[in-house]
Amino acid sequence: MNPHILAATTGRILRQLRHDRRTVALLVVVPALLLTLVYFMYVDQPTPPGQPTVFDRVALIMLGFFPFIIMFLVTSIAMLRERTTGTLERLLTTPLAKLDLLFGYGIAFGLAGVVQATVASAVAYWVFDLTTAGSIGFVIMIAAINAVLAVALGLFCSAFARTEFQAVQFMPVVVAPQLLLCGLFVPRGEMAGWLQAISDVLPLSYAVEALQEVGAHADPTGTMWRDVAIVAGAAVGALVLAAATLRRRSG
Repeated sequence: MNPHILAATTGRILRQLRHDRRTVALLVVVPALLLTLVYFMYVDQPTPPGQPTVFDRVALIMLGFFPFIIMFLVTSIAMLRERTTGTLERLLTTPLAKLDLLFGYGIAFGLAGVVQATVASAVAYWVFDLTTAGSIGFVIMIAAINAVLAVALGLFCSAFARTEFQAVQFMPVVVAPQLLLCGLFVPRGEMAGWLQAISDVLPLSYAVEALQEVGAHADPTGTMWRDVAIVAGAAVGALVLAAATLRRRSG
């Protein structure tokens, strides 16, 4: 990869993103509205003594999950548009390499994920009084890595779609199983053995575990750093896979 080309690619994607007001609203406003909904769903739920409230438990995981859902959707459609409009084909006739393009996407949307996570976390902590033992900074860091993972998976899946509708169809395949098996609804250790085995190979499971470690411990734990490394490694691996499957044009 060429650092100058990578920086230019990242800047181009960020400028495009900044001028797309609907996407900016989706990234920044929608998570805050969904957190508001979650708060009023759980605000009156009883809490056993010494346990975190239901809102604290659910909202903490949602802060990591929002970037994953939204970035997957936005990125898969954005790359598909670049391919169907011929932009990608023109870009790849320049010195731009596939890895420069895809890592540029990862960095640009990772930065967008930081902004999204910062706004959503500010709403959760300072408006709805979310309480965690660990620092808000670690929550934002994990959410940003989740965003990069979603970008990488979105880029990879977009290679197999010819239309935006087909790109959206990958969400139930890629996103839904990770939501159901990440440990939000049933602790992973209490799942049937075969479900736990599937959960163990899904990167979002480790992102959720890392967030739970932040919720339960004042200082970063070895488990948290291990989980962060697994998610980051999965993101890099997915970006490399996306580069290997990237096509210049649809069809």
